[in-house]
Amino acid sequence: MKATKIKMFDGKRNSNNLLEIESIYLEGAIDKPGYYRKEIIHDFIYKNPSSIKVNIYPYPKLIPMTSTRGQKYVKSVSNGIVEDNLLALPRE
Repeated sequence: MKATKIKMFDGKRNSNNLLEIESIYLEGAIDKPGYYRKEIIHDFIYKNPSSIKVNIYPYPKLIPMTSTRGQKYVKSVSNGIVEDNLLALPRE
């Protein structure tokens, strides 16, 4: 599966904070392509590591994270760029 675009929370469209991603569009090897909340994706990749990659070269995999306040979110494996590849996806 691949993450192809993101949707930020209302009023946060230009944010570069991973915690402000509301949902992520998934496609490929999935029965129903569409937006899925980051918490659902977190739980899925926790049980299925390396199953979702960001659709930007070098196609880093998503990993589950939990904030210090217990909020579930996801990020991509670091590949030496400043901004997470997930935040470089198109936004709606």
